Amino acid sequence: METAAHATASGTWLLGGDLPVNRIGFGAMRLPQRGEALVENAVPMDRDRAIAVLRKAVDLGVNHIDTAAFYFSPLRSANELINSALGGPYPDDLVIATKVGPARDAAGAWSDHARTPAALRAQVEENLRQLGRDRLDVVNLRIVGTDSIADRFGALAELRRAGLIRHLGLSNVTPDQLAEAQTIAPVVCVQNMYGIGVRPEYEEFVRHCGEQGVAFVPFYAIAAAGRQAGATATEDAEVLAVAESHGASPAQVRIAWTLHQGPHLLAIPGTGDPAHLAANVAAGALRLTPEDLTRLHRAHQNSTVRGDGRG
Repeated sequence: METAAHATASGTWLLGGDLPVNRIGFGAMRLPQRGEALVENAVPMDRDRAIAVLRKAVDLGVNHIDTAAFYFSPLRSANELINSALGGPYPDDLVIATKVGPARDAAGAWSDHARTPAALRAQVEENLRQLGRDRLDVVNLRIVGTDSIADRFGALAELRRAGLIRHLGLSNVTPDQLAEAQTIAPVVCVQNMYGIGVRPEYEEFVRHCGEQGVAFVPFYAIAAAGRQAGATATEDAEVLAVAESHGASPAQVRIAWTLHQGPHLLAIPGTGDPAHLAANVAAGALRLTPEDLTRLHRAHQNSTVRGDGRG
């Protein structure tokens, strides 16, 4: 399909009731390195290329960027690349969402999640410093496990009241954890692993978020089982057939399917390749037919991809 589309073709969503974002955004996880993300000794991305990708994203109408302080390679930090490329000053309409909870040491090895108010505040302050901002637009609390999140979410709610955070979201959570958080402070978005063939059991949860006005922001919607390594698996035959009928790529079909799941779905495909970026944005203009959606729903239901992803 044509790859000159603008992000506005994907439609818009009012995040938190006051932040209008185009539904095609950009995920920064792949930006600091080439190849697999979130690993030690990753090969750093060329700095000029990474900055060019970010600037091109904004030129194409992307105004929602997802990032985290733990997105880094030995020489590159996603947050600092974003700051260098787009800060000084940032575009007025740019919304930057980050996340806290996971932690990596300076060498890139994973360490214990932040669980105390002090540890979570330190992560919030590190995101502020790296991004060069006085307040974070959205902070998602990233969870592993199904235990209570009240203390952790409550600590972030306190930082929101103090003015360091505008809106709060959740990542990798269950419906019960969302309900628990909502008794403490408003939740504007849920980031969970979801896509064609990925966690079909979450369909009801996705609809439930929409009914409450909570944005649903899937991660690994293109990569699926490949997760942080990227789209490494053999593509589903139904996805390939739909892609061929539209003259589109399988990745574009996966993005379009995401957006067709409801007006509250926000796509955040990530890449370090300018051509892939343009193609991802163009997917927001791809209109799937009822027959396409039937085929893709069949592919979705037949999958067994489940479980946690770090992104």
